[in-house]
This record gives sequence, C-alpha cells and structure tokens, in this order.
Amino acid sequence: MKAELKISAIQMNSGANRQENIHQAQALMVAAIRSDAPDLLLLPEYFDFYGGEQEGKLTEAGVVPDGSACRFLSSFAREHRVWVHAGSVVERINGDSRVFNTTVVFDRDGALVATYRKIHLFDITAPDGTQYHESATVKSGDSVVTYDVEGFKVGCAICYDMRFSDLFTAFARLGVDIVALPAAFALQTGKDHWDVLLRSRAIETQAYVVAPAQVGTYVSNGQKRQTFGNSLVSDPWGLVIARASDGSGFVSARIQRSQIERARSLIPMNAHRKTIGI
Repeated sequence: MKAELKISAIQMNSGANRQENIHQAQALMVAAIRSDAPDLLLLPEYFDFYGGEQEGKLTEAGVVPDGSACRFLSSFAREHRVWVHAGSVVERINGDSRVFNTTVVFDRDGALVATYRKIHLFDITAPDGTQYHESATVKSGDSVVTYDVEGFKVGCAICYDMRFSDLFTAFARLGVDIVALPAAFALQTGKDHWDVLLRSRAIETQAYVVAPAQVGTYVSNGQKRQTFGNSLVSDPWGLVIARASDGSGFVSARIQRSQIERARSLIPMNAHRKTIGI
C-alpha cells in the first residue's frame, strides 16, 4: 500500500469539436506528466464534447468502452503507464434520445476499471435568468461507484453531485480516501459556492477532494455561457492545497495517507456516525 499518490487535475476549455478537445486534453496531460510525473491524471466533466447543439450531443456520443474518446484514453494510459480518470464523456444509450454523462477510469495497462454515470442532473435557473436543463438531453445514473488506485479508494462524483450530502455520507461510510469531482461549474454560482462546497465535502468525508474543471466560454444552442474554472485540491482538513490559475492548464498535488489518518484520528466521525430516520 502506497503512502503517497501524485495526482494532476487538468483544466480545459472544451467545445463542440471532439477532435480539438481530445488534442487539447492530450497536450495538457503530456505536459503534466513531463512536469510532475503523476500517478493519476484527472480530466474535467465533458472533456470530449461540451456545449454545441442538442442534436450534436447525441451524434457525438460514443459507446463505452469502445468509442473514440475511450480508445484514446485507454491508449494514452497504456503508453504513459498512468492512471486516467476521465471526468466525463458523452455516452450513447441505445434506443434512447438522451445520453449518459459518464466518468471512465483506466489503469496503467489501459484497462477500464470504473464507470460512473452522473446521478444528479443540473436543472436550474441561474441568478441572471439563464436556464440549465441537463435532464432534457441526459439520463441520470443510479449507482454509487468507487475504485482502488494502488491502495487509495476513490469515490466518483460529477459537478452538481457536490450539492447532495447523502452521496458523500455514502462515501464516508465506504471509507473513500479521495473524492474525484470533475466539473463544468457555472461562473455565476461558482463565484459563491465552488470553494465552500468542495471544502465542506472534504471535511465531511475526511478525504481529499480533487476537482478538475472546465474554464472559460462555451456555446450551447447558440448561447454563450461561462464556466468558473478554479480546479482545486482540498485536503481532508478542508484546506485548499492546490489551485489552477485562469485558462487551460493543470495543477498537481500529493495525496498523503498520513493526512487522511490524521484527520480521522483527530475527529473520529465514522465512529460517531448514526443512522437518522426521517
């Protein structure tokens, strides 16, 4: 069991051109490897296709694990001997006009080891009146998913999932060491909620939270929208130990087992946890 895991969170400005998005992801992942030699690379939500027209999302959706995005990720992981947590890809559902928003994870051999489909879908009206209706094109998943990276247990969540504490209570009960939380967080809500939510989730799970994000402007159904960026890593005490600057790039950090154990020994939440009926 490793005492430490090196991770890099990739921050992207994806759009509606899958080839350009994959090229951008590849360049950033190679740069992170050359700079920081991570064990685990994490990509943001919708890294392979973001925005565009509703029909385009369905057309571009790939099959898991045999679509073009998955083939690229598997090949990259195998070639560079690195774990890859692909924040999410657009997954085709046979016989359905919707898609899944799906995390896929590949090990150092390029084998698919985890698949998570986003549970909570972003159907809100933002403070400026902009409407988001993810469920119009996306079908929600229904399973809590974890996987093991060389002795560290990782829990899978995507963006809007971060607002639902019951998912993180499940992660705490399962003893996850890291919560991977790729996102494409809206600029308006991100300014007020991004940091406080991520740090809270780290504190309540007593785990690291790694949040690679989309940044900048994208176009959805002809309307320009903005994502918040600020990809970050929070430690189990709720301290932000790494944060990306503006624009596309990456941020790296070390996941230390000693810090997880320290937080849990100082405040033994799982020993005190009770099941509360309503």
